[in-house]
Amino acid sequence: MTVLSTRLDTGGSAYTANRAAMLEKLAALDVEHAKALAGGGPKYVERHRSRGKLLARERIELLIDPDSAFLELSPLAAWGSDYPVGASLVTGIGTIEGTECVITANDPTVRGGSSNPWTLRKALRANEIALRNRLPLVNLVESGGADLPSQKEIFIPGGALFRDLTRLSAAGIPTVAVVFGNSTAGGAYVPGMSDHVIMVRERAKVFLGGPPLVKMATGEEADDESLGGAEMHARTSGLADHLAVDEPDALRLARRVVHRLHWRKSGPEPMPWYEPPKYEEDELLGIVPGELKAPFDPREVIARIADGSDFDEFKPLYGSSLATGWATVHGYPVGILANAQGVLFSQESQKAAQFIQLANQRDRPLLFLHNTTGYMVGRDYEQGGIIKHGAMMINAVSNSTVPHISVLMGASYGAGHYGMCGRAYDPRFLFAWPSAKSAVMGPQQLAGVLSIVARQSAAAKGQPYDEDADAAIRAMVEQQIEAESLPAFLSGRLYDDGVIDPRDTRTVLGICLSAIHSGPVEGARGYGVFRM
Repeated sequence: MTVLSTRLDTGGSAYTANRAAMLEKLAALDVEHAKALAGGGPKYVERHRSRGKLLARERIELLIDPDSAFLELSPLAAWGSDYPVGASLVTGIGTIEGTECVITANDPTVRGGSSNPWTLRKALRANEIALRNRLPLVNLVESGGADLPSQKEIFIPGGALFRDLTRLSAAGIPTVAVVFGNSTAGGAYVPGMSDHVIMVRERAKVFLGGPPLVKMATGEEADDESLGGAEMHARTSGLADHLAVDEPDALRLARRVVHRLHWRKSGPEPMPWYEPPKYEEDELLGIVPGELKAPFDPREVIARIADGSDFDEFKPLYGSSLATGWATVHGYPVGILANAQGVLFSQESQKAAQFIQLANQRDRPLLFLHNTTGYMVGRDYEQGGIIKHGAMMINAVSNSTVPHISVLMGASYGAGHYGMCGRAYDPRFLFAWPSAKSAVMGPQQLAGVLSIVARQSAAAKGQPYDEDADAAIRAMVEQQIEAESLPAFLSGRLYDDGVIDPRDTRTVLGICLSAIHSGPVEGARGYGVFRM
């Protein structure tokens, strides 16, 4: 039997403490998410509504199928920066007329929907997801273009937005633009480069240069409507394919456009029938310890996200601090790599490399569940070849072509983050739990290394060592690294696609796996040189 049993004591003190710590982190996360939901604040939300306009998330709600899920991506973008949380853009995956699409929506309550550097990064990430997973892209547009004070950080890289639209179209992936208000300057190229364009009468305004700029550049007098109004573009320029009478009508038309695509997935379909996990998803709250130094068994997590809690483990007696094996999630077959005891040794690295190769032979997507402090260090391990074995695992991950999904549950430090397919290794999706931490190493270890180096330097110069200064520096460094390791900080920089409630993990994985299978799933048939 490959159905996992559980040893989780939901009545025990450890479980109760873990659950309480996770709920506390989730409450703090809700506060940060609320900042994104608030948009530009009550004043600008009310101003927007007084003009008879819908908010960005309200537009998305009317666009997607009733009672269907919307997986919002990067909701904490720009957290910890000088820009509003959410980066004045909503992105995510939703189902429109039965077709999964990437959806982006400008938030015009935040500086008129203008783009800052984090808006750009978030939009580019959404485009990347659409291209790599062959998902139609629907842009809900109302933006004044670049936030001019930050133009130096936007103008040069911002051209990639328009490049992406043309590449999506060239790849046969449909792009749709629905224009609700201003789409000016560079923003005019979003409808200009989209396959299908819908504009709202008396609302949409699409022009390279507005009346003031035209007056300054040419001396010509022109009003908004004759220069770039929806009616003009529908009747004269031909830029608009459909003219909507109002916002709900525009969203109705967008749904019809997507329906008429008759989009078909090119990846394998999931199994038509599967069992839910045998254990409650709510129990995921109490598995990860509040103190990440304490180990936990990732099989308890797998048992609560895999279909039927069925996990066929690969090499269970070899390299036991990394669990590898086969399962299905929402009917989609996957290979799973999950850190069991944190540290990756040579056996774990070789086991992972072989397993990743097998997954590529079988065209099987891979799910990485992170809780690692990195590869083991020390004289015996160095002499035993930990570098070449770790490199073997990283080689396998780097050259694997099946889709990867990563979930950071606990620690994700050092090169272990790389070997487990961190952001730099291009997983299709990467999410974090509120309990996750990621950095080059743990705060205490990093501060300790700096202290040792400073002591050695002082000794080499024959100078006395200031113990009080050392303690102060170590405390400061630990505090800094701890703050920079937290999921909100990392998510704010788009190093993940969102911080999720552990209880939502199976649902999030199901949406991502379904999206991945919109395109073909094909493994690598060749690899670089493995050092043996």
